[in-house]
Amino acid sequence: MSADWTIDQNWADYSAAEHQVWITLYERQAALLPGRACEPFLKGLETLDLHRSGIPDFARINAELGRLTGWSVVAVPGLVPDAVFFDHLANRRFPAGRFIRKPGELDYLQEPDIFHDVFGHVPMLTDPVFADYMQAYGRGGLRALQLGRLQNLARLYWYTVEFGLLDTPQGLRLMGAGIVSSRAESVFALDDPSPNRLGFDLERVMRTPYRIDDFQQVYFVVPSLQVLLDATLQEFTPIYGRLAKAKDIPIAAIETADRVFTRGTQAYAAQ
Repeated sequence: MSADWTIDQNWADYSAAEHQVWITLYERQAALLPGRACEPFLKGLETLDLHRSGIPDFARINAELGRLTGWSVVAVPGLVPDAVFFDHLANRRFPAGRFIRKPGELDYLQEPDIFHDVFGHVPMLTDPVFADYMQAYGRGGLRALQLGRLQNLARLYWYTVEFGLLDTPQGLRLMGAGIVSSRAESVFALDDPSPNRLGFDLERVMRTPYRIDDFQQVYFVVPSLQVLLDATLQEFTPIYGRLAKAKDIPIAAIETADRVFTRGTQAYAAQ
C-alpha cells in the first residue's frame, strides 16, 4: 500500500464468480433505474460503459473519466482515514474499494465494495458540475478537520452524495450512490410513504443526523447540481460558527421553514 493508501487494482486477479456478481448487480439496477435515477447518472453510466464483461478495469474507465472531467478512480483496501479521503477528492481522485461482495450479500453489506463505489459514485463524476462539487467538498473536508466540524460536513456528504434526490422537470430523481446502488432503496426513496422528502438547505442538512444501518427517514431534494456546487463554494467558517451554537434537528422532524415535498408517515422507522 502506498503512503496515500492506494493499491493496485490487480484487475486480472478477479475470478469469474466475482465478475458474475458485478454482472448480476449491474443488470438488475440498469433495468430498475431508468425513470428513477437522474439524467447525469444515467448518462454517465452509459458513457463509461460499466457493464461489459464484469468488474470494470480502472485503467480503462479512467481514460474516459479523465478526458471528461479530469477525475480518476484509485483502488484502496477499504475505508481510509478522513484526511486521506479528503485529499484524494481535493485532487480529483475517487478512492474505491477493490473487493466485491459475496453472492449471498447482494442486498446488504456493512462496508462499501467496488459496486457501491464505482457503479454508485463514478457515473456522476462525468458531469462537470458534480465533479467540481466533489472536489470542493474534498477541500472543505480538509478545512473541517482543522476546525473540528467534521460531523456537520459528513452530513452534507451523506444527504447529497450518498442519499440525495434531485428535483427535475420530470419529478424527483435519485442522485445518491447509496440509493442507486441498492435495489430496495431505489424503490423506497421515491415511492414509500414513510420518509420525509425536504428541500435542500445547507445548514438544515448539516444539523440533521442520519441513519447508517437502514433506510433513511428523511431525504433532501437538491434543486440543481449548480445550486449544490454554489452552496459548497461559499466560506464555511461563519456557518460553522452558527452550527456550533445550534442544536441538532431530530432526524424525522419537519421545521416551519422546510420546503416539504413529502410529509412522511415514518411508519417504516416506527416498525
